[in-house]
Amino acid sequence: MTPREVLALIREREIQAVDLRFMDFPGTQKHFTIPARTLTEASFERGFSFDGSSLRGWQAINESDMLVVPQADTAFVDPFMRQTLALTGNIQDPITRQDYARDPRNVARKADAYMKSTAIADLACFGPEAEFFIFDNVRFDQNEHEGYYHVDSREGQWNRGRRNRSRGRSDDVSEPSNSGYAIRHKEGYLPIPPADTLQDVRTEMMLALQECGVEVEAQHHEVATAGQCEIDMRYGPMVKTADNLLLYKYVVKNVAARHGRTATFMPKPLWNDNGSGLHLHFSLWKNDEPLFAGSGYGGLSDTAIYAMGGILKHAPAIMAFCCPTTNSYKRLTPGFEAPVNLAYSFRNRSAAIRIPVHSPTPADKRFEFRCPDSSSNPYLAMSALLMAALDGIQNRIDPGPPLDKDIYDLEPSELETVPKTPDSLEESLTALRNDHAFLLRGDVFTEDVIDTWIWYKTEHEVNAIRQRPHPYEFALYYDI
Repeated sequence: MTPREVLALIREREIQAVDLRFMDFPGTQKHFTIPARTLTEASFERGFSFDGSSLRGWQAINESDMLVVPQADTAFVDPFMRQTLALTGNIQDPITRQDYARDPRNVARKADAYMKSTAIADLACFGPEAEFFIFDNVRFDQNEHEGYYHVDSREGQWNRGRRNRSRGRSDDVSEPSNSGYAIRHKEGYLPIPPADTLQDVRTEMMLALQECGVEVEAQHHEVATAGQCEIDMRYGPMVKTADNLLLYKYVVKNVAARHGRTATFMPKPLWNDNGSGLHLHFSLWKNDEPLFAGSGYGGLSDTAIYAMGGILKHAPAIMAFCCPTTNSYKRLTPGFEAPVNLAYSFRNRSAAIRIPVHSPTPADKRFEFRCPDSSSNPYLAMSALLMAALDGIQNRIDPGPPLDKDIYDLEPSELETVPKTPDSLEESLTALRNDHAFLLRGDVFTEDVIDTWIWYKTEHEVNAIRQRPHPYEFALYYDI
């Protein structure tokens, strides 16, 4: 839409409020709301001010004023707020009117512009498969004298012996009795109701996404017990897809809340079961022609092969953005379908990069990077992935031979030759510190952005987790 069309939509739908949204540096969406009458055509150039010093990783108090400039093509009528239209904005400095380097959306816009400047491609398409859990109840806390978490789900295997399905209240006799259809660990893929208790909830999410303009391909229950779900969005241009992923999380969380449940995109909320990934299907295009279709391995072109080479070479560094939490690396363990070996393969889902078999037409040719998870900031994760792919194409980086065997059945001597994903967020941040020149091209990721990301993640997450006793340490060591 154009600004004029947005204003017409406001009048047509009798919108009374406009919600302005953007994303902070670590990856949480923020917003504030203005009366609809204050939004004019000039607002799409002038923007609206806010305090940048109150956001994580952004401005100092002496330079706190920032602008959010609404983008007309992101408009949608919010299905959860009364008479409200939502707009995503770009962040600018109010004095220089320059795009703010630490605004994740601006990083993605610069990555897109840099790609076009190379003349390699004019369109980067991403198709995300975002997984998440829906729980009936969650409790957690951490302070000086205690630390715990407790999640509950009527689908959880641990609930088969419960007298009532009561969302955590076993003494509530008004709840229906336990039906015994709890899903066993790692057996949650595609069950039908009544074992799948979330069918209607996911359908409501799917319909709400479509109402907001997000194309959906499918929705289903995922592998883990206790409400693991997936809703697949159709592929699209990078910045638009990242916008849609924020909208995806917003819709999922609010529909879950509407049903008295809670949704989380935390990568590994349950021990000893599958975690939640963000598999990114990726392809490049030029002049409306797909660049990844060819006669090479898996039906791919040399361009696609070199792109895989760049991603696998830089994977430890880009995982600082694609797997950006300490919890991310609890998902990346053998035996739970998460890729822990940096290899590529046609069809094999145990490889970090998979080439789908159901893509016979050139327009469908792509590959899937399976390492990222849903805790990532989509603007930064996709930008890092694109920059690594472009580096691979520019420098004709060979990804080596494919690995078509079951990685988990390889002999130790064979497995030793396969590069591994980092074991921790700290290891990924170290890799980023040592390997980020490819991210600086085109001023996409600046040194300041890299330094701030490493500092913030180290200080507020890595060190914070390192300093606190873990509940399992009491089980291991209390009687030592």
